[in-house]
Amino acid sequence: MKALLLAMTFLLAANLYAQEGTQVVRGTVRDEVSKSPVIGASVLLVREAGESPVGAVTDVRGDFSIPGVPMGRQSFQVTMVGYEPQRLSNIVVTAGKEVVLNVAMTEAVQNLNEVVVTADRKNDKTKTNNELSLVSGRSFNVDDTKRYAGALGDPSRMAANFAGVVSGDDSRNDIVVRGNSPSGTLWQLEGLNIPNPNHFGSFAATGGPVSMLNNNVLGKSDFLTGAFPAQYGNALAAVFDLQLREGNNQKHELMGQVGFNGFELGAEGPFSKNSKASFLLNYRYSTLGLFKALGLQFGTGTAIPDYQDLNFKVAVPTGAKGKLTLFGITGSSDVNFLGNEVDTTLTNLYGTENTNTRVRYGTNIFGLAYEHNISPKTFAKLTLGMSTTRERFSGDSISNVTREAFLSGEARYNTSKYSAVLNVRHKMDAKNSLYGGVTVDLLDFDLYSRSIYQGGKIDTVRANVRGEKTVLTQAYAQWKHRLSTGLIFTTGVHFQHYNLNNNVAVEPRAGLQYTFGKGQSVSVGYGLNSQAQNIYTYFVQTPGESGPVRTNKDLGFTKSHHFMLSYQNRLTDNLLLKIEPYYQKLFDVPVEQRPSTYSALNMGASFGPSDRDSLVNGGTGHNMGIEMTLERYFNKGYYFLLTTSLFDSKYKGSDKVERNTAFNTRYVVNVLGGKEFRLGRDNLLSANIKTSLVGGKYITPLNLAASRLRGSAAYDENRAYSLRQSAYFRTDIRFSYRREMRRSTMEFSMDLQNVTARKNIFQQTYNPRTNELVNQYQQPFFPVPYFRYTF
Repeated sequence: MKALLLAMTFLLAANLYAQEGTQVVRGTVRDEVSKSPVIGASVLLVREAGESPVGAVTDVRGDFSIPGVPMGRQSFQVTMVGYEPQRLSNIVVTAGKEVVLNVAMTEAVQNLNEVVVTADRKNDKTKTNNELSLVSGRSFNVDDTKRYAGALGDPSRMAANFAGVVSGDDSRNDIVVRGNSPSGTLWQLEGLNIPNPNHFGSFAATGGPVSMLNNNVLGKSDFLTGAFPAQYGNALAAVFDLQLREGNNQKHELMGQVGFNGFELGAEGPFSKNSKASFLLNYRYSTLGLFKALGLQFGTGTAIPDYQDLNFKVAVPTGAKGKLTLFGITGSSDVNFLGNEVDTTLTNLYGTENTNTRVRYGTNIFGLAYEHNISPKTFAKLTLGMSTTRERFSGDSISNVTREAFLSGEARYNTSKYSAVLNVRHKMDAKNSLYGGVTVDLLDFDLYSRSIYQGGKIDTVRANVRGEKTVLTQAYAQWKHRLSTGLIFTTGVHFQHYNLNNNVAVEPRAGLQYTFGKGQSVSVGYGLNSQAQNIYTYFVQTPGESGPVRTNKDLGFTKSHHFMLSYQNRLTDNLLLKIEPYYQKLFDVPVEQRPSTYSALNMGASFGPSDRDSLVNGGTGHNMGIEMTLERYFNKGYYFLLTTSLFDSKYKGSDKVERNTAFNTRYVVNVLGGKEFRLGRDNLLSANIKTSLVGGKYITPLNLAASRLRGSAAYDENRAYSLRQSAYFRTDIRFSYRREMRRSTMEFSMDLQNVTARKNIFQQTYNPRTNELVNQYQQPFFPVPYFRYTF
């Protein structure tokens, strides 16, 4: 608690006087489809009756600036002849940072005598950046990642609160969407398909313990869970479509922050007084060593994870119609779990007393994009990118008798991806819009994996490839037709070709949305989706008569049909009810040639890649369920979110027996809420709570007798995923305090995770030293302090 006392002392010692301050609110208004500036739009601060109006009109670039906006939560009305009006609610205005808004307006198609309903684009989380997403999609922003208890500023942990989403476990931020493997998730950054953006992410995973994505630089982004628009491919479960905000191009601003995710420094501003070009960067270094010194346990035993990362974006206007942006994320991480140093009395989610594990990770993502308004109705964007991943692993087994360590395995996984992405959109008229694009990803990889047995006497090389290359080419076309204000239809096709084994997929997509009554809508969506296997799977080798044989090289795409139905009802201006039933049919799933219980649909349940060989596309599976969301958007000082999901996730391996998948928890319930309290004129206190109840996972039982004979864990594969663990329950509470000063803002918060100290099972394993089956438990009670200062 030393960190808490230190921060409270700092707050009490702050003697800068406060005053009723104001701030500048700026931004840009653009057409939703063509991205052309909307000239002459009116942006007004919503004020009480009788107060003088405050606002601005957009210029030839679509820009506006409103000085003198009072601090606190404010709302704005955006109107323009020929466009649907918009309301931007609960915009947080602080002393330490200017507010920059990016508004996308939809051209009106109704007759002049029709009733106009003002859309609240800021508050309505169903309004995604991608206007082609009509079902199973929602947006999120930095406020959500900061507000939700237990999210720790992490987009993945925040998304685990949404309907149909389950967190993999407390140790990592992998998410299970509608019973799918976490490996079915696609990450995009500014339109680039990117690798796993997490520290300690593991080559075969899509998550990790700590996100490299810094919420201080994130803009409004989308999270999609099914029936994706044709723009997205090579994914079966979900899409994170992430956008980085641009730095302030008129004023330099600084930020300092310390919390669970690290020590952080941020800066943004213009390159010069006369330039519209801006920069934004944020650097972070891990604080877990400090937490260890304070006596706080975070599930890694005596090991101290070390990591650092840098997020940045540079935006340079090129005349009135174009813009050049440079963006990127770069980070590294490492940790050593040494078995002889493991304290068996403490929670340890990674290391065990019988092994040594040493890992090193590095991920770099860079992109250069140029966008241009070719005409008032046509917009194009070309993005070039490069991403690299580096992973090194070595492990030892420790003798139960002498405690001597013997090398048991080593691996290196290196990838380099070079990408080119072209997207074009054209608005034919107010009712019809066309979209299209091409993505080419060239992958260069170096893979090596070796297992060692009997103290180094026997070894098996599972993968050994260097300097190989392959190309995944994707293209799409989509049409959006607005039959009327309340009826929207989209249809399109996605194409992909994998030259590694010449696989081709053609995937139709379609969606329909009908809005009626006062804020009610019904949407349907369909999509055929295909995903290539992890590159390691293709190069797993097995001994042959004339040398190693790669038996998985000809594997095709795993495929699935998505069928979605959605009903939404805006019960009040700030209360939304959403119900979504869905069905997903998976086929062409990799399974073993011989009859077995193995299926690639269970990939992602463990940290490493699968070494299974002799795979064929003969497996099937299905996910079906219904989701309910009741959400009160933040208004009048409070919000709440209730999500409930009931689902069933099954698969068939090559033995043709239907079984539960590793992710079939059957149900999940999340209850979140929060309240803000104003203390005087310039101080704000807030309290947030989250409670989650998740059905128990199905696991494969351990065979104790076989484990004792082998000296390591042995599982009863004939009973795969038949034993159900107890349900998962956790409650997190978050308190925060914000003080507005003359030209700066100070924030302090405390996340109290798992406040009931519930012992949720992490995994069941075998301990060869004690010859017993043991349960390892997930994170205990864990307080996380956070301090932020912007000026």
